[in-house]
Amino acid sequence: MLEAVMASDINWDPALSKLISTLKESENLSNDQEIDFLKALLESKELNALVNVHTKVAKVGRDDRLAPVLSTSAQVLYEVLEQLSQHCHLNDDCKEAFHLLQDSHLQHLLFAHDAIAQKDFYPHLPEAPVEMDEDEETIKIVQLVKSNEPLTGAQSTEPIVGATIKTDEESGKIIIARIMHGGAADRSGLIHVGDEVIEVNNINVEGKTPGDVLTILQNSEGTITFKLVPADNKGAQRESKVRVRAHFDYNPDVDPYIPCKEAGLAFQRGDVLHIVAQDDAYWWQARKEHERSARAGLIPSRALQERRILHDRTQKNGTDLDSKPGSCASLCTTPPGSPRLPASSSTSSCRQPKTKKIMYDLTENDDFDREQIATYEEVAKLYPRPGVFRPIVLIGAPGVGRNELRRRLIARDPEKFRSPVPYTTRPMRTGEVAGREYIFVAREKMDADIEAGKFVEHGEYKGHLYGTSAESVKSIVNAGCVCVLSPHYQAIKTLRTAQLKPFLIHVKPPELDILKATRTEARAKSTFDEANARSFTDEEFEDMIKSAERIDFLYGHFFDVELVNGELVNAFEQLVQNVQRLENEPVWAPSMWVQ
Repeated sequence: MLEAVMASDINWDPALSKLISTLKESENLSNDQEIDFLKALLESKELNALVNVHTKVAKVGRDDRLAPVLSTSAQVLYEVLEQLSQHCHLNDDCKEAFHLLQDSHLQHLLFAHDAIAQKDFYPHLPEAPVEMDEDEETIKIVQLVKSNEPLTGAQSTEPIVGATIKTDEESGKIIIARIMHGGAADRSGLIHVGDEVIEVNNINVEGKTPGDVLTILQNSEGTITFKLVPADNKGAQRESKVRVRAHFDYNPDVDPYIPCKEAGLAFQRGDVLHIVAQDDAYWWQARKEHERSARAGLIPSRALQERRILHDRTQKNGTDLDSKPGSCASLCTTPPGSPRLPASSSTSSCRQPKTKKIMYDLTENDDFDREQIATYEEVAKLYPRPGVFRPIVLIGAPGVGRNELRRRLIARDPEKFRSPVPYTTRPMRTGEVAGREYIFVAREKMDADIEAGKFVEHGEYKGHLYGTSAESVKSIVNAGCVCVLSPHYQAIKTLRTAQLKPFLIHVKPPELDILKATRTEARAKSTFDEANARSFTDEEFEDMIKSAERIDFLYGHFFDVELVNGELVNAFEQLVQNVQRLENEPVWAPSMWVQ
C-alpha cells in the first residue's frame, strides 16, 4: 500500500521517501500506534507540500536561476514611489504606475520576497547553555576602535563608543546603561545593556566610579578593550519604525537633566524625528529623518516633556497660559462684534481694534485642547492621490492678506480652486444673488445645524450668524477640486481631521518696518474699517504682528508651512509652489490620516 502511494506521486519529496522507508524498516519502536501515526503524518499531502515549498525556498542563493537580484525590493518600491510622486502630473502611465505600487497586495508580496532573499525564514535557535562551576562567571572580551561617540557616566562625559554607563544601585558595579542605536557599540553587536564592566584596557574598574572609567577611556588611544560579564537578558536592539513631528524646540546643551549632553539630539519645532528606541521611560533615542545613517541621540520622552510643561505652568504662582509673554495679555486682538472668548482665553486688558467681521466656533474639543501640551505627534508619509486634493487652509492674523491670497489662487484656475459659499441669517441685500455671495437661511435652521456640528466655523456679527458648513467643504473635495479656505485660526479645531486632511498654511506678516513699507507702497486699504476706505494705522500694524505671534504660540506646531506675506507677488508665488508640491510629492501628516 505504501509503495503504491509513493509510486502514484511523482513529486514526492526524496527526504520524506527516505524517512518513510526507514520507518518501515525500523524495529526500534514497539508501539504500533506511534508507527501508524508517523506513517500518516509523513504520507500527508499537507506535509509534503510544505516540504516542497521549503526545499524550493532553501535553493535561493544556491541556484543561479532562483537567486534574488536584490533583497531590498520593498525599499526600492518606496524610492520609486518618491520619484513617481514628483512626476505624476506628467502623463497617465506615470499615474497608473503610482497607483499600482501603492497596492497593499503588491507591497506585501515584496515584503515576503525580501524575507526569503534575506533568509529570515531560517529558524533562530537559542544559544547553547554554557556549563560552568557555580563560582565561575562567563567573561567576554570586546575590542572597539575609539571614535567621536559618547560613553558617559552620571556626571562627566567623553565621546568614545556610543554607550552610557552607570553604577548599579544594589551591587555598586559599573554596568552598561544604554546602547546608542547606530553607534560603535551597537554596530559591534557585542555589548548589551546590563553588561558588567570588569576591566578597561587591562585596568580593573572594581570600586571605581563612572567618572574614573571615563578618565581611563579619555587617556586611551586607538583600540579600547573591554572585559565584560554578559547580562542575563541580553537581546538585540531593534529599531522601531515610529516617526514623529516635534512640536517644540529642544537643546540638550541647556538641559540640566539629560544623562549625557554629548549624546543628546537637538531639534526644532517641525522637525521629523525617527524614534528608534522607547525602552526608557524618560529618554528616547532618535535621529532626524533626513539623517538616516547618523547615530541616534537622546531626546526627552513624551511623558517627560509633558511633565516638564505642566511643572512649568504650575510654577507660575497661579498664573495661566494667558499671562505668559506672547499670550493673550499682550497679543489678544479680539474685535468687537466677534463671539466672546471663554474666560480661559480672553482678558479685559486686551486692546481692541476697529470693527472686523471674524467667525469662529467656540466649541471646546477635549482631545484637541489637551494637545496644547505640545510634545510629539506621530506622522507618516501621505502620498498624493491624483484627482483627490487636500483642502488648502490659510490661517493668519486679520489684515495680513490671507483672503487676497485665496482670491488670487482661485482666479488663477477657477475650475480647479474653489471656496465654499458661506451661510448667513442676515437678509439678502440689493444686488446679491442667493448661493453666490451667501446661502441665506433662517436663524432657527442655522442654530439647529450649529448644534448638530455641521459647521467647521461659525460666529455672530451685528446680530446675524455667519458660518461655513462642513458639507460644502466635502462637496468641493468630492468634485475633484481644491477647496481653499481662509478661516479664523480657531477653525483648526474642526478642520484638522482625518476625513478632510487639510494642508495648513500660516500666513504671517513681515517685520513691522517691512509691513508698513509694503502696505504703503501697495496702497493697501485697512480691513478693520469696512465703512471707510482708509490706510492701515500704526496701531493696526502692531496688532497684526501681535495676533500672528499669538497664533504661532497657540497653534504654530500644527502648521505644515509658514508663509511670510511681505511682497504680495512673492508670497503668492510661494503659495503656488507649496500647492504644487502638495499635489506631486508625499508629505508628512498625522499617522492616523494614512490608512
